[in-house]
Amino acid sequence: MTESPRRTGAETSKTRDLLLDCVERLMLDEGYAAVTFRAVATKAGVTPGLVQYYFRTLDGIFLAAIRRYSERNIRHLTEALQGPPDQLLRVLWEYSWDESAGALTTEFMALGNHRKSVRAEIAEVTEQVRRLQLDALASCSVDEEILGGQLTPGGLLLLITGIPKFLSLEEGIGVTTAHQELVDAFDRYLHTVDSTGPSERRRGRTRRSD
Repeated sequence: MTESPRRTGAETSKTRDLLLDCVERLMLDEGYAAVTFRAVATKAGVTPGLVQYYFRTLDGIFLAAIRRYSERNIRHLTEALQGPPDQLLRVLWEYSWDESAGALTTEFMALGNHRKSVRAEIAEVTEQVRRLQLDALASCSVDEEILGGQLTPGGLLLLITGIPKFLSLEEGIGVTTAHQELVDAFDRYLHTVDSTGPSERRRGRTRRSD
């Protein structure tokens, strides 16, 4: 148990969200290592004791932040998946870029390398998102001609979601050779199976804030 079961009511929810907003801002501005009870309290204009009243441990703070962030992402993905079936692959492609390039995502992944509880939470959420994506692929007819039709829906999904993660990882250390060539090629493929044009916002992309 990482949070007190005594916290209930609209006022409690508002305070909790305020504290988590401050956690996110600290992570974006200074990195996850800057998140302490005192730093969150200073950011929120409250006492460290109040922060500990809502979150008993630092792991509790991080887990709550990850869950709230993941819930937002899953709502966004669920809404996006309600679009035209012929645009499903592009929806998954665009979502994967947003997810992989997100500054908070990067911080959470780095944090997961140092805290087992956070790593387990990230794995659970990732599996949840993947199941949602696979269910969407299974519910509509998807042309799998890419790579000669050798990909299963799961393999196609990993390709779509893996490319943005790999390229974002390389961009993070300053490597960009041939990136745009791959992105353009995949955009052209997507254009053959949906009704939209190439994603202009992928060109000259930069890491975004969440």
